[in-house]
Amino acid sequence: MVSYTIRRLLILIPMLLVISFLIFLGIELTPGDAVSYMVSPEAIANMSPEAIDALRESLGLNASFLTRYFNWLGGVLQGDFGYSLSSGVPIKNIVFDRLPATLELSIIALVLSSIFGSILGLISALKKGTIADNTLTVFGMIGVSIPQFFFGLVAILIFALKLKWLPSGGRILPGYETFMDRLPHLILPSLVLAITMTAGVMRYARASMLDVMNKEYIKTARSKGLPEWKVNLVHGFRVALTPVVVLIGFRLPMLIGGSVIIESIFQWPGIGKEFITAVQGQNIPLVMMIALFSVAAVLIASFVVDLLTALLDPRVKLD
Repeated sequence: MVSYTIRRLLILIPMLLVISFLIFLGIELTPGDAVSYMVSPEAIANMSPEAIDALRESLGLNASFLTRYFNWLGGVLQGDFGYSLSSGVPIKNIVFDRLPATLELSIIALVLSSIFGSILGLISALKKGTIADNTLTVFGMIGVSIPQFFFGLVAILIFALKLKWLPSGGRILPGYETFMDRLPHLILPSLVLAITMTAGVMRYARASMLDVMNKEYIKTARSKGLPEWKVNLVHGFRVALTPVVVLIGFRLPMLIGGSVIIESIFQWPGIGKEFITAVQGQNIPLVMMIALFSVAAVLIASFVVDLLTALLDPRVKLD
């Protein structure tokens, strides 16, 4: 286990370097640059070529691609994440200010969807072919098929505008700082974000449980006279959770950068919304740091998922 952990952690370093280079190259190949976003077309038309070149030089955009990449990489290795090209604010301040909001929203949605999705998937599998199974299957298909923005708009219309039970957006009111103060703002976006995720987890859990219940060791456990609940939960559901854990493990890092729609609808000040703004503005230093953080989260999640898979399924060995 120790040697496996060390090897996996060492492999992360070259993987991060290669992926960061590919992201930087992808941004380089996109049309336009930070100047075209910061300065309006009318202002650029009235600027001399020397003034435009001086502005590009001040932003470091005149250097070659490799020079800019290695300058950025050297700064990151020294703990200098650079500054936002659009606002001049240190990138570490932007990330640390925005990340807690996204983590708060994503973790709550992940916990809710994991619990309810696993339980509903188990019930659907054990009640296969019944009204309960068919009903859950229909709701699961609806949850997967309908886009998140539709659920978000409907939730705002009903619970915020019509019933006025919950606020329509934002994270916190001025002068309020505790979690309980933020809770009313958190309910709608976290529930909407969890709906689609719950449907996906439920479908995975149901399919996995049905597959496990046909295995020989389940039949052996029943032949030994074990109680049905013990056969289902201890011998069946534990192993059936393996693919579900893989799904859940990769959901959190994806949520960090993938909750853009929910953050935009509910005006949630998270990292996903900031990432889209940075991409649109060719804000390369900010895009690189958010993308690198997301990639690192995915790689770490992959490592953790391997460990959890080995713990849940005794047949899996870490080599």
